[in-house]
Amino acid sequence: MNLIQAKTSDISIVIELTKKIWPVAYGEILSNAQLNYMIDKFYNETALIELMQKGHVFYLAQSDNGKFVGFVSYEINCEPNKTKIHKIYVLPETQGTGLGKQFFELVKQKAKENHQKAVFLNVNKYNNAIHFYTKLGFTKVKDEVIDIGKGYVMDDYVMEVAV
Repeated sequence: MNLIQAKTSDISIVIELTKKIWPVAYGEILSNAQLNYMIDKFYNETALIELMQKGHVFYLAQSDNGKFVGFVSYEINCEPNKTKIHKIYVLPETQGTGLGKQFFELVKQKAKENHQKAVFLNVNKYNNAIHFYTKLGFTKVKDEVIDIGKGYVMDDYVMEVAV
């Protein structure tokens, strides 16, 4: 799997992948209305370009046949000496292939290169990905409920691993 740093011209690929991945990843956790609201709010071209301009780094995974199959975004020093994985998503058919771990290893390496002491992320409390993150060494450090507007919240665990 080739990991390619995304440019603003690649934003449409991130949006397309999100629209394929999110209904599967969150379909049993979130209502369709909340799912659509979050995609529209957080995964539009303007919002994603703003994130890149604020220091979020995106990488796309491209299979050997040229198909894009996932993405990760992270931010060095999101908190002092800590890197945050903001987004890590792979197409359902690529789950279990090691791509998620490859994304994590990339972020962990970038964190080390930037003298970070930990990598952290938010994960929905009902998301099966918690098991994946635990296998990578992440532990729950706190609960967090984030108001995202229109009466919706993100009910998450914050998980962290030392690097």
